[in-house]
Amino acid sequence: MLKKILGIAPKLEADGTYSPSKLALKLGVPAKTDFENISYTKYKGKRKKVLVIFTEQKDMKMQNGKVFSTGNHPVEALLPMLHLKNAGFDFEIATPTGKPVVLEMWAFPKKDEHVKTIYNEYKSSFERPKKLQDFINTSLTNAASYAAVFVPGGHGAMLGIPQDKNVGKILNWAHEKNLFTISLCHGPAALLTTTLNGQKFLYDGYKMAVFPDSVDKMTPKIGYLPGQMPWGLSERLKGLGATLVNTKSDKTVCLDRKLITGASNLAANELGKLAAQTLLKELK
Repeated sequence: MLKKILGIAPKLEADGTYSPSKLALKLGVPAKTDFENISYTKYKGKRKKVLVIFTEQKDMKMQNGKVFSTGNHPVEALLPMLHLKNAGFDFEIATPTGKPVVLEMWAFPKKDEHVKTIYNEYKSSFERPKKLQDFINTSLTNAASYAAVFVPGGHGAMLGIPQDKNVGKILNWAHEKNLFTISLCHGPAALLTTTLNGQKFLYDGYKMAVFPDSVDKMTPKIGYLPGQMPWGLSERLKGLGATLVNTKSDKTVCLDRKLITGASNLAANELGKLAAQTLLKELK
């Protein structure tokens, strides 16, 4: 009762899941983002695409049995897409089985017109995304049409995607074809797929920015999460040989070879700028 009075009790949804508390939303979900509407000198060659791999799952069971209503964080998906679109890139939207994209709509910045515009532009693709197996069947032989693979963050990126063999195939394909891989926050959970079937971690020795487990352990105190996480991402990546460049959930971004990463939703604008500038420089 006291937590409810103080606004730190997670909100119980009609389906029995929990979304963040009033206090957590007030502290962590601004009505407008820090998006910078930059006019890039667009790539003048044949227009290239970015494959965006979204989650189709939303229910994360915490250690205490409560279920967090998650998905991909809209800011972490849409701000980088805004920058890449401004730089002249197209998108192909996909989920593991072709089920609709799940976004944390409680985190949608309601007064941000830029975010609203790109969301509405791709809404039909979010509702009817491509299946990853179909992408593998039709597009792996056409690497010249692509510039990068992007896996947005949000806790939902830790659901299903790290165990999906097709995600692993696509990340290995991007690596072999010298394409960029872009991710932020909890999105780098996708990198774990490169260890499936006993394979060596593809990103051993890479520097990367990832949402810290230490922050995930603290956020239940303000009701952002309804309990402790089922497993930790940053320490698992570190244990596989990744070098983490951030200790806070801040604006840190990192470029190491063909991997571009960001620390949190606060890094979404910076990640978008870095990705757009890097891809344009590479394609000159």
